[in-house]
Amino acid sequence: MCGIAGFLSRGQSNADELGQRVRAMTATLSQRGPDAEGFWIDEQVGIAVGHRRLSIIDLSDAGAQPMHSSDERWVMSYNGELYNTAELRREVEAARGSVNWRGHSDTEVILEAVAIWGIPATIKKLNGIFAIVFWDRRDRRLWLVRDRLGIKPLLWCLQPDGTFLFASELRALVPFPNFSLRVDPQAAVAFMRHACVPAPLAICQGVRKLPPAHILSVEQGKEPELFCYWDLLQVAGENQRRIDNRPVSEIADELDELLRDAVIRQMVSDVPLGAFLSGGIDSSTVVALMQAQSGRRVHTFSVGSQNEAYDEANQAKLVAQHLGTEHTELIVDPEIARAVVERLPDIYDEPFADSSQIPTFIVSQLARRDVTVSLSGDGGDECFGGYVRHHWFDFLASYCRTVPAFLSKTASFALQSISPAAWDTMLSAVPRRLQPTHVGDKIHKLAALLPMQDLDSIYRRVIAPWPEPQTLVPGAVEPLQPWAGRNAATALPEPTSQVRFYDMMQYLPDDILTKVDRASMAVSLEVRVPLLDHRVVEFSWRLPRSVLIHGRRGKRILRDVLHRYVPPALVERPKAGFAVPIGDWIRGPLAGFATDLLSRPALAASGLLNSNFIEQRFAEHQSGRRDWSHGLWSVLMFQAWYRRWNS
Repeated sequence: MCGIAGFLSRGQSNADELGQRVRAMTATLSQRGPDAEGFWIDEQVGIAVGHRRLSIIDLSDAGAQPMHSSDERWVMSYNGELYNTAELRREVEAARGSVNWRGHSDTEVILEAVAIWGIPATIKKLNGIFAIVFWDRRDRRLWLVRDRLGIKPLLWCLQPDGTFLFASELRALVPFPNFSLRVDPQAAVAFMRHACVPAPLAICQGVRKLPPAHILSVEQGKEPELFCYWDLLQVAGENQRRIDNRPVSEIADELDELLRDAVIRQMVSDVPLGAFLSGGIDSSTVVALMQAQSGRRVHTFSVGSQNEAYDEANQAKLVAQHLGTEHTELIVDPEIARAVVERLPDIYDEPFADSSQIPTFIVSQLARRDVTVSLSGDGGDECFGGYVRHHWFDFLASYCRTVPAFLSKTASFALQSISPAAWDTMLSAVPRRLQPTHVGDKIHKLAALLPMQDLDSIYRRVIAPWPEPQTLVPGAVEPLQPWAGRNAATALPEPTSQVRFYDMMQYLPDDILTKVDRASMAVSLEVRVPLLDHRVVEFSWRLPRSVLIHGRRGKRILRDVLHRYVPPALVERPKAGFAVPIGDWIRGPLAGFATDLLSRPALAASGLLNSNFIEQRFAEHQSGRRDWSHGLWSVLMFQAWYRRWNS
């Protein structure tokens, strides 16, 4: 992986000034690219393109960036990895006759492909993870490109004077003259809804994230043009109209073969490679397919918790022993976690409040001691129906259609009149294998959904740490969802499909993939996600619900593949997620941290937040009367970010 940054100003500029500015920008991205730096400047045009390199493929200078195409027309700075390099190289050679390759980097192959077919046609040929900036020297046009699922980040900003800025992370824009970190209230309220800032918004006014599967074209003096080259709703809808009705065993055969190919492609590396292993379905599948195709023991990494309710380390160890991997684990105590919490505003240069960011950073740090590349199981839930909401939305949709509103409101009130802790106590006698984790909280969340009458409203409530985020940011208008106006219900009439689409459209890129990217890049570790090979994603949309979800269990077809390599007894257990006991920590080892950031002067600093409301919820949480941990974590992460970047 790498870091990219630069700008296109209006008119001629001084070369020294351009160089100083782009170097200041890329210096902030040294963690993304510790191995080398490079710059390309054209003072006649006023453009500067910078690059920080984490060397993975072709460690020689032949892979250095920014890189020029052989015809000198194109300049490219690239953050990512291409997994079909060999095929694309052969296609370039067939089209051109002969190519005098300088090295074996994927960067060079992409450049030469663009020189033949242009950008949109070339991007559609790519299988990989990427955020790329191209400068067309002939037409004087800048192009920004992001991969289909949003695995790699790319932001942009059009300054009042017409200067166009771009970067892998927000931090790289900060050194540019006259850049403002003024908070966008719309982004702030969206953050309180999602625990992350959803694309295309960024936390700062005037900054935008390039959405997944989009290309942005920029010419001096003109408005940027944005277009989509891979439409997720269209992909999902078309595949749902040609559902695969073969026997499950045949579907599993094809998925096994497809996943093996995705994994082996992503194991190509000129530096040491390993994998995260939680012991769950997704990561175990990836590791099993790695080990099945490797001539040596795969190096695997996991972290555990001293709190048994959140600990998966023992299951990971059992899977590792069965597969014969070289396994490393670390048990996280509150002191280790506290040290990480203090670093979060730097690791995530926007507010970010998925508390699994803590173990994700720790496992990345652990892996980086031995490897430079790690494979991960992220994306399995979105592709194969792994979240609890995927199981329940059919029921909720039917409930909304048939149960009168007054009965729903009565049932909702009755279920919520019993505290989550009391529900946990009452249901503690039920065998653990038959009940989900944190059952009391889940009952309260379900009860709050009952009076709602449409899936979009239900989904927005399910994912929200705060039921009404506008209460926290008075006067701010919550933005529309990225799927607004797309009529997902028509393209995907089945409720489970709609929810999977919502998750893949926003939760996956803005939460899950952002979390992994920032945590891993903070320690200069490249993370690859074979379950999000776009061919796997497209395949998953052809599957009927019965192949994804069986009874109360999701990921049925992925489990069938995994059971060919790992006995069910080692991986079949209630879903826990990559979580931490954040509620207990706020009351315990993080109490001082929370009290400081949630004090009235601290809450008033941004001029955005409802201090009275937050203070009341904090007091209720600390007393044990209510569990507001997820919502309070969002406020804490906003406050920590604001103090770090605006003081």
